[in-house]
Amino acid sequence: MSFKEYVTYGLAALLLGGAASAADLTPAQKEAADRGRVLFTQVWVPASPHAAHGFEGLGPVFNDTACSNCHVGNGRGGAPDGPDQHLRGMLVRLSLPGQDEHGGPLPVPNYGDQLNDRAIAGVAAEGRAVISFRDEPITLADGTEITLRAPQIAFEDLAFGPLGDGVMTSARIAQPLFGAGLLEAVPESDILAYAGQGHGRANRVWDPSTGDMALGRFGWKANQPSLMVQDASAALGDMGLTSVFFPDKNCQPAQTYCAAAFRGPQPDLDARRLQDLTAYVTALDEPKRRNTKDSAVKKGEALFSKLGCPQCHKPDWRIQAGQVIHPYSDLLLHDMGPGLADGRPDFAAGPSDWRTAPLWGLGQARTINSQAGYLHDGRARSFAEAILWHGGEAQAARDAFAGLSATDRDALMSFLGSL
Repeated sequence: MSFKEYVTYGLAALLLGGAASAADLTPAQKEAADRGRVLFTQVWVPASPHAAHGFEGLGPVFNDTACSNCHVGNGRGGAPDGPDQHLRGMLVRLSLPGQDEHGGPLPVPNYGDQLNDRAIAGVAAEGRAVISFRDEPITLADGTEITLRAPQIAFEDLAFGPLGDGVMTSARIAQPLFGAGLLEAVPESDILAYAGQGHGRANRVWDPSTGDMALGRFGWKANQPSLMVQDASAALGDMGLTSVFFPDKNCQPAQTYCAAAFRGPQPDLDARRLQDLTAYVTALDEPKRRNTKDSAVKKGEALFSKLGCPQCHKPDWRIQAGQVIHPYSDLLLHDMGPGLADGRPDFAAGPSDWRTAPLWGLGQARTINSQAGYLHDGRARSFAEAILWHGGEAQAARDAFAGLSATDRDALMSFLGSL
């Protein structure tokens, strides 16, 4: 069995033996998840020929030093408060028009597909992304005024020359992780069947674990095929940690000091560690709803259905052994209109396409991380702002929401807060 096969099938044997939630883990599964939790919260350091403490390999260029720094409490990230604030829990994707050899985004020469704004000693960081906001006030049908924020991205201190003409950028906050293992357990055939009923489109993405195209179900544009590949991709892009799927450091050809930096035994995440990290994320259970008997919550749930939201935010999926989960997502792509478009395609996802974001845990986002934001770039500071940014396929639902009375809007917010 190859090293890659060992990683893939080893995890499958460990995690797919019947456990449907964290409460059902076997002792071996729990031990793997516990080891993965250490990896998830660990602050990684640069490799050194003189010292070793077991968690070397950071960089040479990176965005942060620990998974948990961006996914605070396993939750979502947020946008900076102003242009002078360092991005934390947020990154900026980069690409040029066209596709790579697998049909994915085309990296930018000298910078790759993600701006790394930090680096180890002796290596230049790639530059700094500056996020600012333009106010866009709107007035609802009852006269209520709400100010939306439209993000704007600028770049400073670019170390390897201009990004170039035609570069496409997309700010992305860290996504919440709870329940991700349950989403992976939704049968592919069921997702495709739902798409076949006209409820959205599936993304088809490159899967380095199989060397073939696969259904995308993770990431803001459903651009990752599995939790293991998502974990490995984020480890490389965010912290510079290599793995069997991504064995090369994220040093671009122009970054000579990055390429020359010392590195320890490779890969930084060996087969066991990648399994354990994925085991931890897989074991994170479904968030539990609250206040379900509250009258305002019940009213808000009825309004949620009346507005047509469940067509995309599908409340339920049935997974193994008949278990029903409640992510409020169809895991499919939808055109969300020009207001939310980042202009950056990703495999079959177009410039204004986004995967329906799961809503479970939404009501606890700010409890977990007070800086948490909503939508892919954290622009929305409230549920109402997030809804009012919806366009494209969701335009009718957005307009119906804007026409509600204040009492009905509050009830809908109560329902979303109960998730």
